[in-house]
Amino acid sequence: MPHYTLNYVIYGLYSLIMLLICVYGLHRYHLVYLYYKHARNVPKKPPVRFGELPRVTIQLPMYNERYVAERIIETTCAVDYPRDRLQIQVLDDSTDDTVDIARGAVDRMRQAGHDIEYIHRTDRSGYKAGALENGLKSATGEFVCIFDADFVPPAGILTDTIHYFADERVGMVQARWEHINREHSLLTRTQAILLDGHFVMEHGARNRSGRFMSFNGTAGVWRKACIRDAGGWEHDTLTEDLDLSYRAQLKGWKFLFLPTVASPAELPPDMAAFKSQQHRWAKGGAQTCRKLLPKIMRSRLPARIKLEAFFHLTSCMVYLYMVALTLLLLPVLLLRWGGAPASPFRIYLVDVSLFIVATCSASSFYVCSQRELQRTWVESLKYLPFLMALGIGICYNNALATLEGFTGKVSEFVRTPKFGVASSQEQAWRQRTAYSKRRRRVPWLAIVEIAMGANMFACLVLCIRSGWITIGAFFMSLFSVGFLYVGLTTVLGPWLAKAREPAIEPHEIQAEAAVRIGDGTERR
Repeated sequence: MPHYTLNYVIYGLYSLIMLLICVYGLHRYHLVYLYYKHARNVPKKPPVRFGELPRVTIQLPMYNERYVAERIIETTCAVDYPRDRLQIQVLDDSTDDTVDIARGAVDRMRQAGHDIEYIHRTDRSGYKAGALENGLKSATGEFVCIFDADFVPPAGILTDTIHYFADERVGMVQARWEHINREHSLLTRTQAILLDGHFVMEHGARNRSGRFMSFNGTAGVWRKACIRDAGGWEHDTLTEDLDLSYRAQLKGWKFLFLPTVASPAELPPDMAAFKSQQHRWAKGGAQTCRKLLPKIMRSRLPARIKLEAFFHLTSCMVYLYMVALTLLLLPVLLLRWGGAPASPFRIYLVDVSLFIVATCSASSFYVCSQRELQRTWVESLKYLPFLMALGIGICYNNALATLEGFTGKVSEFVRTPKFGVASSQEQAWRQRTAYSKRRRRVPWLAIVEIAMGANMFACLVLCIRSGWITIGAFFMSLFSVGFLYVGLTTVLGPWLAKAREPAIEPHEIQAEAAVRIGDGTERR
């Protein structure tokens, strides 16, 4: 291939990738527009209420959740709802001492007068979806509320949501997530903003404008008939919640998002745990896209719903585009340095376009979500650079997950580790260290991330030496910081956790465990 042809091929691929990223950036602008355009469509108080409260089943799926199992069981039993109309199911697939902890908590709550049952499976078939489907067999409620083990259900969760189901078209009501450990670290603060953007802007825009939205796997209430009508819980994807959501809405069921009803939960305080969670979400999103998007496109749904479903289900593709952009940037810079044809106008046009369409759209998206949650301008803006850097740094991890999802690679449902970080700092660090000891081997993925960060730093140096100080240098800084941060914290995380672990005497550990379990025995 002639030299000039290769140049144009590289420039062409680079321009195409940036164009695709800009398209998804424009979609973010569109979500912000929809959010404010339909501001009056926020769910009001239910116009019709149940004369007699219906029976509800609360399901608590868990797997090896020794640090949070007792908390979720006890707080669920404290939910404000008539006991004669509330059933609680603990759906435990655990293989460790969580079995004893959860069974003990269930026994105590049953003796206190609660209708609660403990269901333990030994095969874990279908993972979380399998546990939920198995629980439905004995669920006596007309409605089903689901909480993951790291959540702390607010007392009014059912009274705040149940009356919306007086409208027989409503199949699911989703509450907003809040975060127990938002202020735990820079990582958790950034995750909280990412999730705030998802709930406030994405859910808000889609639900207000009549587009399809998704159940988030927890902190939501389903009409059992809706689950059955949509085909029940299926486990051929890692995001069984997203899968069921689209199948239910394709059947005509109405979903509601209540931004004023919030349920607190734990954010992963460890980079390895965060990456595991992100990998599962990205892969599951790609699997659901592969499974349902063709059916959605062939349906008779309005074009606006199809278009939004397309962007929603293909959003994981952006991770692939970001990795491709990272790999192409150095060759493009070397070509420019070597005298390849590239006018200053084109260089500035591309850089400015990417900044305005991609970066500014993400910034406005997350700033608007923070302002809607009544946070100050300082609180809304100060974490933005790190937010963007983290989003970039995680893209290689998520790009691999996306490829696995689209290519049909089968893998098990890997739960996000829970550390019980709302408890004492000593207990939290002890749990994190115990988890980290199993991850002392340096993962190859982190080495690649560090190499990509070094590559972007080289691009930045090349720009500075060549005098190409444009907005592109800002991107290179973000890319470099993001990849290096994610890679280095993945490698160093176990040692950092060990170094920061406080010294606790053995008798203090035993006393703490006895208080936590509540029955005077040590079960660690």
